[in-house]
Amino acid sequence: MGIRIALAGDTMLGRGVARELELGTPPEALVSPEIVEAARSADLFVLNLECCISERGEPWRRPGKPFFFRAPPVAVRTLVHLGVDCVTLANNHALDFGEEALLDTLEHLRAAGIRAVGAGPDEAAAWEPAVLEAGGLRLAVLGITDHPDDFAAGPERPGVAFADLWSEVPAWVPEAVRAARRRADLVLVTPHWGPNMVPEPVPHVRRAARALVEAGADLVAGHSAHVFHGVDGRVLYDLGDFLDDYAVDPVLRNDLSLLWFVDLEPGGPRRVEGLPLRLEYAFTRVAEGEDDAWIERRLREACRPFGACVEREGRMLRVLR
Repeated sequence: MGIRIALAGDTMLGRGVARELELGTPPEALVSPEIVEAARSADLFVLNLECCISERGEPWRRPGKPFFFRAPPVAVRTLVHLGVDCVTLANNHALDFGEEALLDTLEHLRAAGIRAVGAGPDEAAAWEPAVLEAGGLRLAVLGITDHPDDFAAGPERPGVAFADLWSEVPAWVPEAVRAARRRADLVLVTPHWGPNMVPEPVPHVRRAARALVEAGADLVAGHSAHVFHGVDGRVLYDLGDFLDDYAVDPVLRNDLSLLWFVDLEPGGPRRVEGLPLRLEYAFTRVAEGEDDAWIERRLREACRPFGACVEREGRMLRVLR
């Protein structure tokens, strides 16, 4: 018995995407119909929401912080149209416009029927997993981030579920996984970890991934690098980007990514596959031609160090152990 989960990486609905919405682009038109159909075919859909959703707040005061992402409330319709069940807000943009905007984000998501993890009005709420049900199974989703520390929630302060993973994995991180395990049949941990624009998982990310699996995570699906990484058993190190207005690196090609699908059962994935994507400015479609071929080559290269290979099944790329 298992469930099929759709997973998407960094999804940024602010800045240029927000301007497109303000100019009249329907929120439902930001992603191609083929992708929407594929996403809705899964039992559950979880993604990383890399912005706040609000009309309030001021840019977070931190010297040197270059980017601030805030989406208008209408952007929630994009998530609803995609059939998103849960988002993680444990990342470095959830508080871009302060605590007010974070609380607004939580309320807009709640009103739309979308669960949120990895952030909350206080520390306890930020570390609280969402328990979703599908196929007769309960899936606990836990969101954490290893940056930035000044976004960390406190006992009476809104913020994100921050864990300093860079030197060692804090004891409360595996304990949070074990606590989630006691409440569900399956556990998905979705960490925002490591630096941007690196082609493979850095050492501290690999170390944290091992700790999460040893603590009982059935699946670990990370993000932050903006480019997809390889698959190692229960670990999808980085999902890549899903929707944004970001500048494109001509070598790492952060405009080429995947919408991931995992057939998950107790003990880990039974099947892992991805639908190749091409991210254009504020719009995402299915990759074709050379873009599609580039993604296939890159995924093979990324998975090879972990003893995994890739085969094509129609439009999908399947990862095999």
